[in-house]
Amino acid sequence: MAKAKILYECQHCGFTTPKWMGKCTNCGAWDSFVELNKEQQEYIKKTKNSSSSKPKAQSIADIQEDEIVRFSSLDSELDNVLGGGIVPGSLTLIGGSPGVGKSTLLLKIASNISGDGKNVLYVTGEESAGQIKLRANRLNANQKNLYLLSEIRLEQIILELEHRKYDFLIIDSIQTIYSENISSAPGSVTQVRQITFELMRIAKDKELATFIIGHITKEGSIAGPRVLEHMVDTVLYFEGDSSQELRILRGFKNRFGPTSEIGVFEMKNEGLFSATDIASRFFNRDSNQSGSALTVVMEGSRPIILEVQALVSESHTPNSKRQATGFDNNRLNMLLALLERKLQIPLSGYDVFINITGGIKITETSADLAILAAILSSFRDRAISKETIFIGEVSLVGDVREVYALDIRLKEATMQKIKKAIIAKKPLEKSKIKTFVVEEVTQLLEWY
Repeated sequence: MAKAKILYECQHCGFTTPKWMGKCTNCGAWDSFVELNKEQQEYIKKTKNSSSSKPKAQSIADIQEDEIVRFSSLDSELDNVLGGGIVPGSLTLIGGSPGVGKSTLLLKIASNISGDGKNVLYVTGEESAGQIKLRANRLNANQKNLYLLSEIRLEQIILELEHRKYDFLIIDSIQTIYSENISSAPGSVTQVRQITFELMRIAKDKELATFIIGHITKEGSIAGPRVLEHMVDTVLYFEGDSSQELRILRGFKNRFGPTSEIGVFEMKNEGLFSATDIASRFFNRDSNQSGSALTVVMEGSRPIILEVQALVSESHTPNSKRQATGFDNNRLNMLLALLERKLQIPLSGYDVFINITGGIKITETSADLAILAAILSSFRDRAISKETIFIGEVSLVGDVREVYALDIRLKEATMQKIKKAIIAKKPLEKSKIKTFVVEEVTQLLEWY
């Protein structure tokens, strides 16, 4: 009798190998390989060897452009993240920490769409229909065209989709659904991959807009294989602490629109709502305190004024602490080294903490000048006026460089009654705000 072949599969990326490994050579994950049984090996072999029809390549000049037709979710912030609305036949993945508001938002959107005359199916694998009903009562989401299905079997979900014509589908969550044709536990790589493929096929065939909720790992990424994010059309992540009032929905992938847009939501007793007047939600203009500076960042096409907070205190340990919330810690260390080298400020014996208010994570370099200003303000215990903003990128040699969309940033600052702007270069358009050019980091000392 021939010896049965053993095959191991990585639970993060789906890479297979005949030998168990502690670290996946494909994605770098540790202790992620599990042994596949015979049926799972046959399924993978079948999917890899399956052949489609003969390919027929066309010249790109002869291909007609698809016309993208969208319908509104009746939520301005979600429409903004999606690039203008929901595309029929699209497959969207939403991830976020537990309790951040994924199910609450989608139930509210389902109520909006069903109230507009469209049929919506909400599939729940984690909660009973009665539990969803309790939430619907709280959100005032009881609509006749909103249907609930408490089911975890994919085959039963497909039967329901054949039974009635639906325009919008919600799966809560993808890790709880399983297919009876695959003998592995729900949430495994094989299950998630096959179920996502089937949902994608149904969404395209029926022009059914589909939203699926995905669990996240302790590192903050969506649980399951990375192929899941590659298969869907749109990937959205919720940011922010469940204890905070404001929640941020950020787009990381969008085949039908920009990927840099964000949506700002406000959690209330009645559910998640598009936040109104968010321009002044991320900074406090009431009091001037040391260690605080304002800047303007671009989140997609939207300028947002943020407050950068810094705390510099004497260190009582041999190794000084450097910690940043909402800002890259490595870049913070670079800026601190620059302050010591260019301005001769002895920060090696001080603990430095940085915080970006509002729960936003800054990914661009336009806030460098504000970070330095806040650190200097805290170090010298001198407050900076809340009528002043700092916009500029700081290089390793100490130069302050201009950033893109400066005119848009200054326009937003003017609307928020900011009177002074410390920038790297004069704006192209005439602005009502007073601008002061800073070409080198050493010139920051003139403001203290």
